[in-house]
Amino acid sequence: MNEQIAALRKDYRLKTLNEEDVATTAIQQFGRWWTEAVTSEIDEVNAMTLATATPNGIPSARIVLLKSFDETGFTFFTNYNSVKGKMLEANAKAALVFFWKELERQVRIEGDVVKLSSEESDTYFNSRPVGSRIGAWASPQSAVIPSRHVLEENVEQYVAQFKEGIPRPPHWGGYIVKPLKVEFWQGRSNRLHDRILYTLQPGNNTWKVERLAP
Repeated sequence: MNEQIAALRKDYRLKTLNEEDVATTAIQQFGRWWTEAVTSEIDEVNAMTLATATPNGIPSARIVLLKSFDETGFTFFTNYNSVKGKMLEANAKAALVFFWKELERQVRIEGDVVKLSSEESDTYFNSRPVGSRIGAWASPQSAVIPSRHVLEENVEQYVAQFKEGIPRPPHWGGYIVKPLKVEFWQGRSNRLHDRILYTLQPGNNTWKVERLAP
């Protein structure tokens, strides 16, 4: 079995990434790649790995969904009482990874994490389908529960309780990852991949652009 796994290989040949072709800022470059990813009809193009860590360095990672991005950062929503929420409360730094295999690309982002305002979280929450809004109340995310029956009972309870409208739970809302480093990785043949790193320069909010060895 291990020999079969070790033999799995793919040679990347679709595209290139050169310093002279990239945008001035990391967000502009991400926007270019995002547009290409969307037009390529990648399934769940906004799926990203979110890595968090405890203050003493124990990591944890999971897939979440990007909900927006702009020059200030990358936004996602979750339960504040979840494992990731508690980690971010104690250590407000995170990493994101997008992997768009159809384009032989990945984007790595490292930065500081800040909660969105209540107003911003309310706006997004109210745009969600009814079932998702009820689910935010019904699920004590990351907590141990005896069976799925607990969730089903909670759903029934909150459907009955919120007949006149579903408010945002106080334990649920958004975060923005404010990038300090963003790496764009383009697969190339023979594992000689293109890697372009943007590093935010303190004080003037400009980006230093460098090539990394694969």
